[in-house]
Amino acid sequence: MIKYLLPKEGNFYKANLHCHTTCSDGELTPLEMKNLYKSKGYSILAITDHEVLIPHHKELSDGEFLVLNGFELGFDENWKPSFLNAKVCDLCIIALDPENITQPCFHRTKYHNPERNDSLVFDEKEPDFNREYNADCINEAIKICREKGFFVTHNHPHWSLEKYEQYSKYKGMHAMEIINYGSLIDGYNEKNGDIYDEQLLLGKKIFALGTDDNHNRRTPGSRMWDSFGAWTVIKSESLDYKAVTDAMLKGSFYASEGPEIYEMYLDGDQLHVECSGADKVFCTTAHRRCMSRYNEETGLITQAVFEIKPDDIYFRVAVYDKEGKEAYSNAYFTEDVLD
Repeated sequence: MIKYLLPKEGNFYKANLHCHTTCSDGELTPLEMKNLYKSKGYSILAITDHEVLIPHHKELSDGEFLVLNGFELGFDENWKPSFLNAKVCDLCIIALDPENITQPCFHRTKYHNPERNDSLVFDEKEPDFNREYNADCINEAIKICREKGFFVTHNHPHWSLEKYEQYSKYKGMHAMEIINYGSLIDGYNEKNGDIYDEQLLLGKKIFALGTDDNHNRRTPGSRMWDSFGAWTVIKSESLDYKAVTDAMLKGSFYASEGPEIYEMYLDGDQLHVECSGADKVFCTTAHRRCMSRYNEETGLITQAVFEIKPDDIYFRVAVYDKEGKEAYSNAYFTEDVLD
């Protein structure tokens, strides 16, 4: 019996799920950001400005482009003596419903520019949410955001200076950034497959995103331009807001900085992968049982088959092109997908 890990039906939509505009510390307006990404073949943009959930969906979405409402929620260690040494935890919080514009974990005077209060909606009955950089407070925020109907992502752990001691204690996020391009081009080791595996080995069934985290402060088109370097490809029934966020909740997507994954399905215990022309395809499991596939004749591989065993615990796929750029599948736990 065939079981599709990426849905058989639906369309692939290219998405950037982490970006900044002039509503916080980005250089482009929300409209300029939409036009920029639409011109490059993207269909989805989550606007995730720091600390402010400003709804852009209705004004910017059209039949060919979807804007998701969101914001980035930050927890900072004591900045003294310098922010350069402070650990942080940043979470992208994306509304699952376009009408959900009430900001969770809000504080009336801290963490954001109070002049933007007229753009924000918050629950007047709820007390101010005071933040502390510790796992209990961060986990409480994740719990609140999920309960209030938001998709929660853990961002750029290397840029954040977080180590296993910190991020291993976080619970409840839907996903983490396996690639954060903005940090990557700045010199941080923000290809986070190792950290993703560490989280999976703790039994956390979370997904993997590719994002730009762009601010667009540098010369357009230069090697330091922080747009169009990593993205998430979502397979959804349509470009409807709820259809897309439902697909996100199901993990119907993969992360990439170049290669494409067309199909992933199980036929019994055989994992089949179809992809764009690649140099190699790897399958990683929870144990010392990695598998690799190459095409020695042509040098390009477009299909790979791997045997999956129940005691693999989980498996995930990485596709590499000739330039070393990668695409990452989400991880699938064998208890959930093997019959």
